[in-house]
Amino acid sequence: MPKIKLAENTIELIQEICVEFENKESELINVLHKVQGKLGYLPAEVQEVIARELKMSVAKVYGVVTFYSFFTMIPQGEFPISVCMGTACYVRGAEQVLAEFKRQLKVEVGESTEDGKFSINCLRCVGACGLAPVVTVGEKVFGRVAPSDVKKIIAEYREGCTENIKTA
Repeated sequence: MPKIKLAENTIELIQEICVEFENKESELINVLHKVQGKLGYLPAEVQEVIARELKMSVAKVYGVVTFYSFFTMIPQGEFPISVCMGTACYVRGAEQVLAEFKRQLKVEVGESTEDGKFSINCLRCVGACGLAPVVTVGEKVFGRVAPSDVKKIIAEYREGCTENIKTA
């Protein structure tokens, strides 16, 4: 993966977030959450700045980023779509829902659409097993999603109106 050069204001933002959490190693997850919330993802170069500011190894930061499925090192679309592949969701058809998202958006898992609007990922469990299969778009949770719902979900986000969608 090519190395990116972080802008000075990006480095300053990361440093400010670290200071907000008193540059404590024990606050690593909070720092990662806040930085990802601001930048959208956590590339290696961002992890290096965090490691330096919290006085810890880059390997430890990388280990946390890669362990938790919430964190991503890949830029996400404006509307990141995650399909739950936990047992309940999988048994109730999540694989078909995922296939339909991939077909409609013409991207694979881990990729973003050319216009940068959507990206697709899988999750292990959302914690809403009674609503399986579950899909999240950003912070919004959709329950009991069928392949036939996918087109409507995408259309609602493309049109900028997210009301009237079946949600959990």
